[in-house]
Amino acid sequence: MHTTNVLSIQRTTVAERARIEAVDSRVRLTDAGGWFEGEIRETWTEFAVGRYLAPNPTGSGSREERDSLLAAAEVIVGGWPFPRDLRARAPRLKWFHQRQAGASNLLGSDLWGSDVVVTTSRGAANPLPIAEYAIAGILHFAKGLNRAALDREAGAFDHRVYRPLLIQGKTVCVVGAGGIGLEVGRLCAALGMRVVGTRRRQQPGAPLPPGFNEVGGADAIDRFLPQSDFVVICCQWTPETARLFNKARFAAMKSGSVLVNVARGEIVDEDALADALQRDHLRGVALDVYVGEFERKPPARLWQDPRILITPHVSGGSDENRHGGVDIFCNNLHAYLNSRPLLNVIDWERGY
Repeated sequence: MHTTNVLSIQRTTVAERARIEAVDSRVRLTDAGGWFEGEIRETWTEFAVGRYLAPNPTGSGSREERDSLLAAAEVIVGGWPFPRDLRARAPRLKWFHQRQAGASNLLGSDLWGSDVVVTTSRGAANPLPIAEYAIAGILHFAKGLNRAALDREAGAFDHRVYRPLLIQGKTVCVVGAGGIGLEVGRLCAALGMRVVGTRRRQQPGAPLPPGFNEVGGADAIDRFLPQSDFVVICCQWTPETARLFNKARFAAMKSGSVLVNVARGEIVDEDALADALQRDHLRGVALDVYVGEFERKPPARLWQDPRILITPHVSGGSDENRHGGVDIFCNNLHAYLNSRPLLNVIDWERGY
């Protein structure tokens, strides 16, 4: 019986490890969660380390011991950040599973474009909390809550500038009607909103997802933007979506509309965004992401604008752990051991 060596390089719980081992008796799981944190501290930026690692971790074992673990691994399950040179150090590696949803997290590593099969937790990485965050961003600006901090600083209320909106009956455009986008659409529909959305490929005549009034292909965005009071970005960051929201797209957006981005900062041209705000074209912008968020603070021109709410990529957090990354991994592990196709395999040409 062939033994499949599975290496976990992200911290996992006892229950998660038990679930992985229970998939099949052929699985030999090695838990190396935290072992590589010293290397990560040395090779990633100080900002990324401070954001994603616990204080003062130095890793475990020697470099030789860590290399030995990688050399024996056929399957690796990991998170972000991770050693950028995994492929070079894991000659037997056939499959890497990333517990995060975004394929773009792998850019800059030697896994990107390699011969290793790489899967992600797309569609299962806390879509409901992220969708709730999107709703919060919509309501924050629809009800003028951003004005409260300004009034507090001024020490006086300016009642007339709040201009609250009723969101029932308003139109929201969900850019990227995938796992997260579908949840956004469902919640918006529950609030009485008209929901339209885009996805990379939409088959003509395909059934509409729950809550959606219309779903079009990627090119439908130019038709939807002028009619949308709210726009929520949920799509993957790929070469096709880089700076998707450029000067022309901001000009096409309805005057006084609200933008919420829970995807990746690189999907938005921040110069074009700043210009749209300077022209007073947008009512407000909620950003849980921004360009270069893993490397630095947000640019001052965005962070200091009271019409922009910026948070440090926390939309997936909640008091309940509903992350389905281990579920997808276990299902895929069963398929892998039985020579069946895996779910959420990254297509390097598409970028996700």
